[in-house]
Amino acid sequence: MASGRATAVRTPEDGVELMLDDWMERIEAELFTDPGNDAVVRLPPRRFPGVLIQGDSLSILRADVAGIVEACDQGDIAEARETAALVLSGLDELLARYTKALKDNGVPVPFHQAP
Repeated sequence: MASGRATAVRTPEDGVELMLDDWMERIEAELFTDPGNDAVVRLPPRRFPGVLIQGDSLSILRADVAGIVEACDQGDIAEARETAALVLSGLDELLARYTKALKDNGVPVPFHQAP
C-alpha cells in the first residue's frame, strides 16, 4: 500500500534544505542473486527480472559516459575509445551476471544472444 510523506533533506554540498514528496509502496519481489550491487530482481507484474543499479554506481556510469562525450568533443578519440571500452566491459559483466541468474533459475533470456 502506498504511503506519502514529506522529508526534509539537507545536501552537504550547498546546505540547501529541500522538501521531497516521497511515495513508497511495499511489495514482494523475487531476488535472483545476492542482494548486493547489481542485484537481479523481478518486480510484479513484470515477466522478466531487471538489474538494480545503486545510485552511486549509476552516477559513476553517467560520469564515464560524459567523459566519452567530452573526449569526443575535444577530438581525443583514443581517450574516448579507452573509456568506452571500460564502460563496455562493465556492461558486459553486468549482462553476464544477469543472464547467468536467469539461466540458473530457469527463466529464458528476453533478448537474442550472439553465439
